Amino acid sequence: VGCDRSKNLVDICGEKNFQAFVCDALSVPIRSGSCDACISIAVIHHFSTAERRLATICELARLLRPGGTALIYVWAMEQEYKKQKSKYLKEKNDSKDKEEKINIGRAQRRLSDQMPDSSSQDSARSDRLLNDLKDEDGAKPAADSRLPVHTNRTSFHSQDLLVPWHLKGGTKMKGESVDTLLFPAGSKEPQQLSPVFHRYYHVFCEGELEAACRSLDCVRVQKSYYDQGNWCVVLEKL
Repeated sequence: VGCDRSKNLVDICGEKNFQAFVCDALSVPIRSGSCDACISIAVIHHFSTAERRLATICELARLLRPGGTALIYVWAMEQEYKKQKSKYLKEKNDSKDKEEKINIGRAQRRLSDQMPDSSSQDSARSDRLLNDLKDEDGAKPAADSRLPVHTNRTSFHSQDLLVPWHLKGGTKMKGESVDTLLFPAGSKEPQQLSPVFHRYYHVFCEGELEAACRSLDCVRVQKSYYDQGNWCVVLEKL
């Protein structure tokens, strides 16, 4: 059984005859102790505070029966580990990188107006979910909602950042990529850009995910390892 925050993705699962439903990783509508195993792939790194990330791991552990196991994958700050570049860095395409820098430059100018509202709405929703999980002092507000925008296929320079997502779609000519910038004759500036959205990420440093898991009394870390630019932990419910 799968679950996701996106209804559109869940609908795709339904079309393929997979069992899936919409929910939030902080509040999964499944009975406690009813799962033999749980998998969380590329989810926890989207939560914007340490409290929320830990609460997500707690919720994952709640679902497990005693002896049940969970596998967690999060994006790693270290995209080059033991002198080996991750698949993410190896797939770098210079022409796309130049294009993305243009997209990012324009996006950064727009973000200063967009980010405060979206950040406050996200904070309000998450705070309602975490009323019972806060410590005595409560979650600390972010000092500044403006975050660096990452250049795809490059190393990370900040743990908290926005990653561009280029929307695939729109009208294109035969053989032309949907991401291609359109330059009118005699113009040095692009006239049209594919829509670019930004997803928040907290990329994990070595040992960070494992330390969060070890802080819980209800689970035991069976294994912790690095896999192609991701930090991974296997947990066992006690």
